[in-house]
Amino acid sequence: MKLRKCSHCSTYTLKEICPKCSSKTKDAHHKFLNFGKPMKITEKSLSS
Repeated sequence: MKLRKCSHCSTYTLKEICPKCSSKTKDAHHKFLNFGKPMKITEKSLSS
């Protein structure tokens, strides 16, 4: 499953057709597509 975004109303969904306005959706921004991978924790991120 990939997160998708409607190009017409900017709604995020998992479907290919937007449930809000019935327009076709596109893949969401790349930083939202890898939601299945865990984030790396580093010492730098823990100290801030």
